Amino acid sequence: MSTDPHAFDPVTHVDDAPSEGGGDAPWGASWKVLTPHMREAGGSLGVVQNTLPPGSVGCPFHWHAREDEVFFVLSGRGVLRYGDQVRAIGPGDCISCPAGTRVAHQIANPHDTDLVYLAIGPYDPHEVCGYPDSGKVMVRALRTVGMLETRDYMDGEPGVPAILSMKTSGSR
Repeated sequence: MSTDPHAFDPVTHVDDAPSEGGGDAPWGASWKVLTPHMREAGGSLGVVQNTLPPGSVGCPFHWHAREDEVFFVLSGRGVLRYGDQVRAIGPGDCISCPAGTRVAHQIANPHDTDLVYLAIGPYDPHEVCGYPDSGKVMVRALRTVGMLETRDYMDGEPGVPAILSMKTSGSR
């Protein structure tokens, strides 16, 4: 991590940012990271420009345990699913999705022109996300997305814990 403010160019023009993603609807979103050097410079906030073509959805319906998210619509029209409500969104709308509420959100474009918006938020290496439609969970620290199975706390633990048969080092 660099602390030298001159170690990178802090300006990224949207036309110079590489486009990622894309593909066919309904998961045909593309995006451009507009803050590519933020993390390596010690920052945690990020800005991404998202483009949803007609008939596309940005990502699965999800909530964040630790990361607040803000979206700002630049052009086009879309819909926001927030909890159990769906509402129209368009240019100038700013959407706040606070972390820790377990209220899920999702943006889609059911219209006939592209929806373009900014997604703004931190990158927390310990983030956990829940996906209510599928029951998935993302644990970023484990680099894992999957399903959890509820178990009793001691389920699967050995009859005799390994520590009781391990050699001790040092003295007390």
